[in-house]
Amino acid sequence: MRHLATALAALYAGLIYLFIFLPVVVLVLFSFQDGTLPVPPLNGLTLRWYEAIFSDGKLMAALGNSLIVALLSSAVACLLGFLAAYAFARYTLPASGLLRGLIVAPMTVSTLIIGLGLLSMLNVTGMRLSLVTVGIGHVVINLPLCFAIIYASMGGHQVNIERAARDLGAKDWQVMLLVTAPMLLPSILAAFFLSVTFSWDEFIVAFLLSRFDVTLPVEIWSMLRSGLDPRTNAIGSVVFLVSVAFLVVLELAVFRKTGKSS
Repeated sequence: MRHLATALAALYAGLIYLFIFLPVVVLVLFSFQDGTLPVPPLNGLTLRWYEAIFSDGKLMAALGNSLIVALLSSAVACLLGFLAAYAFARYTLPASGLLRGLIVAPMTVSTLIIGLGLLSMLNVTGMRLSLVTVGIGHVVINLPLCFAIIYASMGGHQVNIERAARDLGAKDWQVMLLVTAPMLLPSILAAFFLSVTFSWDEFIVAFLLSRFDVTLPVEIWSMLRSGLDPRTNAIGSVVFLVSVAFLVVLELAVFRKTGKSS
C-alpha cells in the first residue's frame, strides 16, 4: 500500500507539472519550426523567426517599453509599499485595520475593473494615454503585493535595533533609510522582482491605458489579430525566458541569501 500511495502521489505530481509546463514546451518547440504556420507537425528547425522578431523595429520598441514600465513601476510600487508598511508597523494610526484592507483590496479586484476605473479617471482628468499611464496602472496593481510582502517581514525584533539607533542620535528618516531598509532588503528585493515579473507580461491594464506607445503584450495581441504568425511563438518564448530570468535572479539574490543568513 505504501508503494502504491507513493506511485499515485508521483503520478499526480507529474500530471500537475505536465499540465503547467506542456503549453510552454509546445510554445518554445514550435518557435523553431521551419514553416509559415506554427502548428503540427514540426517541419524542420530554424532560427529565422527569432531573427525576424529581433529585426522588427516595432517589436523591439515594445520590448523596450515593457522593460522600462516594469522596472520603473515596480520601483515606485516598492517605495510606496515600504513607506506604507513602515507607517503601519511603527506608528499607531486611526482605523489602521481598515486602511490596510484598502491598500490590499486591489489584489482581490479584477485587473479589468481596475483598468476600466483608471481609464475613466484619466478621461475625467484629461490625462493623455501613454506609457506613463500604463506605469500608473501597474503601480496600482503591484502596490498591494509590495506592501503585503514588506509588511509581513517587519517583526518586533527590528524595533530594538531601531531604538538603539535613535539612542545613538539617529533621526527618524535616518533610522528608516539606514537601519530599517537594509534589514528589510531581502523582502524589498523579493517584492521588486515579483512586481517586475507581473508587470512585464501584464496585458489588460497596458491595453486599456496605452495608445501609440505600447508594451510587448499589446503588440503581440496586435499580431494575433491578423492570424497565426510563427513570430508569436518566438516572441512568446522570449517573454517566458525573461520572466524566468527575473525569477532566477530573485532566487539567487534574495532567497538563497536569506537562507544562508538564517
